[in-house]
Amino acid sequence: MAIGLTEEHEALAESVRGFAERYITEGVLRAALEADAETRPPFWSALAEQGLLGLHLPEEQGGQGYGLLELAVVLEELGRAAAPGPFLPTVLASSVIAASSNAKVRAELLPGLADGSVTAAVALGGNLSAVRDGDALKVTGSADTVLGASLADVIVLPAGDEWVAVDAAALTVTPVESLDKVRRVAKVEADGVQVDADRVLDGVTERRVADLAAALFGAEAAGLSGWLVDTAADYAKVREQFGRPIGQFQGVKHKAARMLIAAEQARAAAWDAARALDEGTGEAAFAAAVSAVIAADAGVRTARDAIQILGGIGFTWEHNAHVYLRRALTLRALLGSSKQWASRVAELALAGGRREVELELSDDTEPLRERIRAEIAELAAIEDKGERNRRMGDDGWTVPHFPEPWGRGAGPIEQILIQQELKAAKVKAPNLVIGAWLVPSLVRYGTEEQKERFLRPTLRGDLVWCQLFSEPGAGSDLASLSMKAERVEGGFRLTGQKIWTSVAQFAQWGFCIARTNPDAPKHDGITYFLVDMKAEGVDVRPLRELTGEAIFNEVFLDEVFVPDDCVVGEVDQGWQVARNTLSNERVSLSTGGGLGMGVPELLDFFKGKELDAVATAEVGALVAQGQSIDLLGLRTTLKQLNGVEPGAESSVRKLLGVQFNQEVADYCWGSQGATAATEVPLTEAGIVARAMLFSRAMTIYGGTTEVQLNIIGERLLGLPRDPEPGK
Repeated sequence: MAIGLTEEHEALAESVRGFAERYITEGVLRAALEADAETRPPFWSALAEQGLLGLHLPEEQGGQGYGLLELAVVLEELGRAAAPGPFLPTVLASSVIAASSNAKVRAELLPGLADGSVTAAVALGGNLSAVRDGDALKVTGSADTVLGASLADVIVLPAGDEWVAVDAAALTVTPVESLDKVRRVAKVEADGVQVDADRVLDGVTERRVADLAAALFGAEAAGLSGWLVDTAADYAKVREQFGRPIGQFQGVKHKAARMLIAAEQARAAAWDAARALDEGTGEAAFAAAVSAVIAADAGVRTARDAIQILGGIGFTWEHNAHVYLRRALTLRALLGSSKQWASRVAELALAGGRREVELELSDDTEPLRERIRAEIAELAAIEDKGERNRRMGDDGWTVPHFPEPWGRGAGPIEQILIQQELKAAKVKAPNLVIGAWLVPSLVRYGTEEQKERFLRPTLRGDLVWCQLFSEPGAGSDLASLSMKAERVEGGFRLTGQKIWTSVAQFAQWGFCIARTNPDAPKHDGITYFLVDMKAEGVDVRPLRELTGEAIFNEVFLDEVFVPDDCVVGEVDQGWQVARNTLSNERVSLSTGGGLGMGVPELLDFFKGKELDAVATAEVGALVAQGQSIDLLGLRTTLKQLNGVEPGAESSVRKLLGVQFNQEVADYCWGSQGATAATEVPLTEAGIVARAMLFSRAMTIYGGTTEVQLNIIGERLLGLPRDPEPGK
């Protein structure tokens, strides 16, 4: 996965990666690492010729006329290569200068910055002041750690309330011992340096500079994370200990999966910060702050975890892991602490400045939108809810992506439009609950008679279903199930126990898997049944959960007769049908909201409450986490609209989403102090206590966190599968 989602962005990334492979070789990287002093890298002229330094600048000032999002795509790839040289400092400086309303400074400096003949740097902090001298300023003071200052021709400095662009020759620039040995920092001093009016960056603020740095640093941190994830995973596939690859050990596998998750979040956060700054909306500050928390932290975390997986070799000077660790730590330090940025996230979000994660479609979809809006208006006009549900089920609104007559054969864009217009009209489709997981399997594998008998009432919301899959000895490992299905005249008799069956006490029907051939391999010999929950021999026993409620149930089947016309798919081939159901369950959970407490509930809980500095930072960190998860969902949708498989984002979002709901509920509960010891119904304390207790189930049902980490490690990173029992 990468920051860019479009074909154009993918082509740009591929081009930059090819450049890096040709020019930023191991020898070039090592030469920069071991050099006594920093110099322009040998590839600088070739890099400038690519036009990448001016990618984000207007054409009239020598640029390519694109934006920060395209620049972020480039920075990610150069980050993967840990590129030496002043690319990041220079493009940050040109972005700051381009944001100024001073046309003279833009016209003077941007063309040289775009073609690479001028390099630059930005002091993100310091102790500099300015005294006005006519139209000019006299700047005095110092900035101790300026990235790339030793190679800069121009340095952008904060001077009191002003920002200025000063020729490096007028300043004292002193290299300092840098944590990043490949791209270094220097101390910059000004002693009464005169800055004429045409070098004052009117309209530039400290906040704007910080936001630009957050987006661009975040993009490079995402690139660092990508290299670190790949390097650690590749090593874990081949490094053997105790007779097997270390990537087969769950501790290593899960750590690598967590690294991938962090990298995906970094890409999403940096992507949104860049595009928000391009849009120029008031929400850009929020998006930039999220990038400063999520992406910058991801760089550090993945570097540390990569070294842990690499073990001894990762701790050596000869391996490049320390180059990436030093780079990530430097970005984090220069950008400012994660807690400071998290506090800003909280302040903006609580003040109503959160950036909504919404999908915007092009204008050419308007005719289709208008048609859909008119049809939904007819539905909204139906006052009787039962009649409206019947109409929605029969006309394909319940599952519009399915083929007619069950759906509307809607493509991805039409599906989005339908969702948006239903929401706008406040029309809710029938709630299928557990039945939503059955529908895809029945459409694909059911007979025409089964579809007509079960699908239509289900899509109308008239049938309530439960899922009879899990057993006491077969939770996530469903292939180990033991419920027997014995062939009898006209059908099968099912005997055994199911557990953790949601809403079974209310369900009219259940979809069940049972073993029809005990001698077959464990994934074979399983058949998929539809079971009448009122049939003789079905015994439903509600399980009172730790919340005090009973959503889950034990279900005992004692020789329950299931006729042949209630077998879905082929006998002994039910595993295929079950996998279809399970995959749809996971998609549903990963794309749906409303389960547990999320960002809106978090903000509602703390709105109007006095928060100290610690709590503000903690709330902000949670908001940033939730925002990055929503962005993963948006990126998944955008990829699907572009006809591209979503890849890692969908699996990552499912895992993160349920964990986040759990974390929010836990945090809100814990913030109440002694009141958290109460559970009075219908009070805030009681509602939060219930959410906190219920959230413990979220990382268990639908595939436990540990199973999901295995899936990410094995399917997305290619790590070795867990060994078979007894082997």
